[in-house]
Amino acid sequence: MLPRYLFWTILIAICAYAFVRGRGDERFAAGVCLAASIATKFVIPPVAQRYRTVDDGLVMIDLMVLAAFVALALRSKRFWPLWIAGLQLTNSMAHLMKAVDLDLVPRAYAAAAVFWSYPILLIIFIGTWRGGRRRPVVVGEPSPA
Repeated sequence: MLPRYLFWTILIAICAYAFVRGRGDERFAAGVCLAASIATKFVIPPVAQRYRTVDDGLVMIDLMVLAAFVALALRSKRFWPLWIAGLQLTNSMAHLMKAVDLDLVPRAYAAAAVFWSYPILLIIFIGTWRGGRRRPVVVGEPSPA
């Protein structure tokens, strides 16, 4: 896993980009990621106990993020929210995996629970970038050749 400060740098940079250049979908997704990351700082257990058992606080945050991303995917006209909802589902399944097998190595649980956060941020960045390149269609205007 990448160092913690690098994750926060990437998170803040992509969220700032989405808030400045993005439309409603991008801003909503970035806001959810930022809020979830901040909330995680308040519920995550001390390092010595982290990922040894299923942590209810982290499960609740991941399920709320999943619900937000699924709601975004259902109402959005864009395709990328489906990807982040799917990746968040994979993220959330890490908790189920640990609940089923309590002997799961903490590092494997941590990797499964954290890894997909990076591709989610990358997809939000790409969705924001591509959304800014899209030109609104004007009725009666000839299509580009």
